[in-house]
Amino acid sequence: MLKRYCFFILIICTTLVQAQSFHEKVPEPRQDSIKKKELLKNLGNGFLPSKYFNLDLRYLIKYNQYEGVRTGLGGITNNAFSEKYRINSYLVYGFRDHRFKYSIGGGFRLAEKTNTWINLSYTDDLQETGSTKFLTDKRFFQFFEPRLLNINLFYKHITKAIALEHQLLPNLLSETEFAISNIDPTYNYSYVLDNIATNSFHLSTAKIAFQWSPFSTFESSEKGIKETQDGYPKFTFQYTKSFKDVFGSNFGFSKFDFRTIHKIGKGEDSFSKITIVSGIASGNIPITHLYHAYPNNITKETILQRFSVAGLNSFETMYFNEFFSDKFATFQLKHFIKPFNISVRYKPQLVLITRFAIGDMDNPERHQNISFGSLKKGYTESGFELNKLLFGFGLSCTYRYGAYYLPEFGDNVAIKFTFNVTL
Repeated sequence: MLKRYCFFILIICTTLVQAQSFHEKVPEPRQDSIKKKELLKNLGNGFLPSKYFNLDLRYLIKYNQYEGVRTGLGGITNNAFSEKYRINSYLVYGFRDHRFKYSIGGGFRLAEKTNTWINLSYTDDLQETGSTKFLTDKRFFQFFEPRLLNINLFYKHITKAIALEHQLLPNLLSETEFAISNIDPTYNYSYVLDNIATNSFHLSTAKIAFQWSPFSTFESSEKGIKETQDGYPKFTFQYTKSFKDVFGSNFGFSKFDFRTIHKIGKGEDSFSKITIVSGIASGNIPITHLYHAYPNNITKETILQRFSVAGLNSFETMYFNEFFSDKFATFQLKHFIKPFNISVRYKPQLVLITRFAIGDMDNPERHQNISFGSLKKGYTESGFELNKLLFGFGLSCTYRYGAYYLPEFGDNVAIKFTFNVTL
């Protein structure tokens, strides 16, 4: 499975390297150069542009433990189609669970100056148990999503949503969403609600999120407000409220999530990056909507059997489904050392990493047919990455120590590929 996925990525990377090499060697007219830069920018954002419709590369092919190979098509209309309206949708198929998943959505712009949009969507798909997405997150695209390979706990959801996105200030983006969801775990799980075990959840939720970049520089243009220079730290806040007995909802709970990213050092090659993520949930809330701590280690006997691909911000020695929390915080420090200048094209880079997580859960007995641990003692791992050794691939080694150190030395060590490619 891993070899198959690496083969796909190797083809993509080789193609990109060849395309960039060709660009560097052959002089081009200025207009052609601008077009190529625009194409590479779109590809870096995960789109393959056409006249009226941009193909969304996220849906072409993926792999996880529940669906096996997941493949399909998706996209969004562009400004040539309309500057006031947009349509976005996708359709994918999982070859292991033999199910189609899809989303149909669209939006219309209320105000150009503040980039205010009303968005509507209907989605029938899967979501990882214990994961949290911030509404205001910029589109994040990877040709290869390492953690996805080994995730096996998903829940099915059918979600109808209406959202409002609005630029309150140049450095303050907001988004509000109201959604109605039917949730069905794909695994044997039930939650004890009012002394009755239930395994089907109906939620009516309201979310409000803010992304604040107080130290970034912005400028206004015909296409709206654009960030011209990154400034740190950046802050993201999100509040979620589920209303019981509203549109058939049988769960009432609240969640508050927070993230900050800070960069120390002004250089592009040598700097430190700190990421802090935290969340707290209260009320009756199933494990589907609680927190994990971004684990990325599979339960296999030996180090080599666990050899896979490291994530960008995940705990590489923490096993999938090992911990769940209703309150947690993670701290991650990455120090990027100046790349080794071996040649013009070959510049591997060493990155030193330390991660810490802490959390706990009230009333774990309400969660039936699933076992997990608590992070209340504090979880620690450290290690390094040696990136960009060949075609964007590198190696990482991470070591688990402290309160959750395991009896067998090998179970505390994770050795993995890394993958980094820049367009």
